[in-house]
Amino acid sequence: MARLYLFDCSLIARDFVATLLSLTLLITPLWGAPSASFGTVVFADRAHVGSTLASVGATVFSGDRLSTEQMGSVQVRAGAARLLLSGGSCATLIQDEASNAATLTLGSATFSTANSKAFALHVASAVIRPYTDGPTIGKVTVLGPKELVVQSTRGSLSIAVEDDVREIPEGVAYRIVLDPNAPNPQGPRGAGTKGIGGPPIKAAKSKFIWYVIAASVGVTIWVAHEIHESEDRP
Repeated sequence: MARLYLFDCSLIARDFVATLLSLTLLITPLWGAPSASFGTVVFADRAHVGSTLASVGATVFSGDRLSTEQMGSVQVRAGAARLLLSGGSCATLIQDEASNAATLTLGSATFSTANSKAFALHVASAVIRPYTDGPTIGKVTVLGPKELVVQSTRGSLSIAVEDDVREIPEGVAYRIVLDPNAPNPQGPRGAGTKGIGGPPIKAAKSKFIWYVIAASVGVTIWVAHEIHESEDRP
């Protein structure tokens, strides 16, 4: 009887271990699943991915934090879009619904896209993306927690804060204030054309106000090259 008792205990122990290992195999992929691949670093100069120095050819993932030193820059290719951070900038890569996106918290970012769903840029409560399905180039600069400049160099941009959505036409830059009840922002206005220096444009139920501050005079070499390459090699 003693031997039978010992044999039964060993069976129970073995079954318990087997069950535990099976549960571990089921749970481990959920805990260890990597973040979705976002794109590839195609240029890096005094730039970082998290705390690591960014290098050309490195794969970046959703959730990665990109940052540049004051004289640095980094460029990422993500499908049919390109993202460039200038010096002294910081952005976190994210997935916005079905498209690649990034949240810009500091500095300036320029993006080029081959279609309207290729990329979106978040700044605080604002979301900037292509307005149409054609090639688009936009630049966004963070001025403060609730203030930014959005410029469309090629194509039109869409800026949305909740249900307040407006179009930024090609060749125009707007200074955006995300708190409509805030005092009028201080700073230079009045250079350029297209009614620059006029009163702020504000809808009846607007979530933000904006000021026309500049008109573009042309497309830079970088953005012209990048949008062409995005069209040819999405």
